[in-house]
Amino acid sequence: MTTTETAQRVNIFKQSPEVYQAMIALDAAAKKGLDPVLVELVLTRASQINHCAWCLDMHTQDARKIGISEQKLFLLNAWEEVPNLYTERERAALALTEAVTVLTDGFVPDEVYARAAEQFDERELSQLIAVIFTINSWNRIAVSTRRVPPVR
Repeated sequence: MTTTETAQRVNIFKQSPEVYQAMIALDAAAKKGLDPVLVELVLTRASQINHCAWCLDMHTQDARKIGISEQKLFLLNAWEEVPNLYTERERAALALTEAVTVLTDGFVPDEVYARAAEQFDERELSQLIAVIFTINSWNRIAVSTRRVPPVR
């Protein structure tokens, strides 16, 4: 749902700088030890699902800077349809991202979790789950405060 006119919303980072600092620390801790390409794909996919324009703009730019192809970014919302484009680790991470991001159908399915557990050791899986819940938090902040990216 979009609106053409939006009332001024609170700048949560200005009004609650301790929340911003905590989110920055959580974000850095969550990404530790994970492949940056995998992380950017997860951040972008969750942001697509959550309709977060601010985060989509930021993470697609970051993804291109680290060498993720335009094709991989453009087809991300249909990743299941192009099995030869994404690695098995990326596919497992994307499935887990979708399951953790969209909880309206219930819990994360056992088969999705098991698929991720086959691809990642326990430390990596813990970090991946942390990356997913962190981007969902960032998305919710940006969407609820109507942060929009600059038009370039």
